[in-house]
Amino acid sequence: MRTEPLCGASPLLVPGDPYSVMVLLQGYAEPEGVGDAVRADGSVTLVLPQTRGPASSHRESPRGSGGAEAALEEAARGPILVDTGGPWAREALLGALAGQGVAPGDVTLVVGTHGHSDHIGNLGLFPGAALLVSHDFCLPGGRYLPHGLGEGQPLRLGPGLEVWATPGHGGQRDVSVVVAGTALGTVVVAGDVFERDGDEDSWQALSEDPAAQERSRKRVLVVADVVVPGHGPPFRVLREASQPETEGGGNSQQEPVVGDEEPALH
Repeated sequence: MRTEPLCGASPLLVPGDPYSVMVLLQGYAEPEGVGDAVRADGSVTLVLPQTRGPASSHRESPRGSGGAEAALEEAARGPILVDTGGPWAREALLGALAGQGVAPGDVTLVVGTHGHSDHIGNLGLFPGAALLVSHDFCLPGGRYLPHGLGEGQPLRLGPGLEVWATPGHGGQRDVSVVVAGTALGTVVVAGDVFERDGDEDSWQALSEDPAAQERSRKRVLVVADVVVPGHGPPFRVLREASQPETEGGGNSQQEPVVGDEEPALH
């Protein structure tokens, strides 16, 4: 297995059905000045359903045994925002959303991968959205709903769309968003499970639980074809598949193909 940067103009779109993934703002972490000071902000990603369902009120979600399921269905109607960047990036976030024709009031769910300020610093821009921050899932008005993330169960939001518990970097309650069915395969929006491509020499120093994060990293790499890290460009995960030798000799690996052409990235 190896990784390589996923090249494309910003914002970068990976089309899919039923969900596409768009990296709105690319995260970064850069040394600044003397000492150990770092200027940083987290990646911001949109998950866009192929078709958006009609709007309804989160506050009117039915109570009782079906309430959580109905609320999840409504929240996944989309658009879904994964992380919001820091409050210093407020105008950049609003501008990036507007560039895609998305107003803050259109967002139905905001997922915060973990509770650091450079990832959830703009939650206040989305008072009408459901919030899943770490393991807390609440509807507007402060109605909190149960789920199984704490027991390691994936939280299914829609066909091929799940939230996974991926502990380690910020403690035991970090999450990642897993989107299957894109033109490049499965995309994992991983927060700071991965700081960036090629972070093997540095992520441990930033982790509250390196052993748990190591397990999370391995779990992500098993399923991901593309990883959106917290502080760098998206990268592809390429697996060297063993194939029988032919008279031409050697093994070959083909790039993902949609139809007869490589999928366009925007």
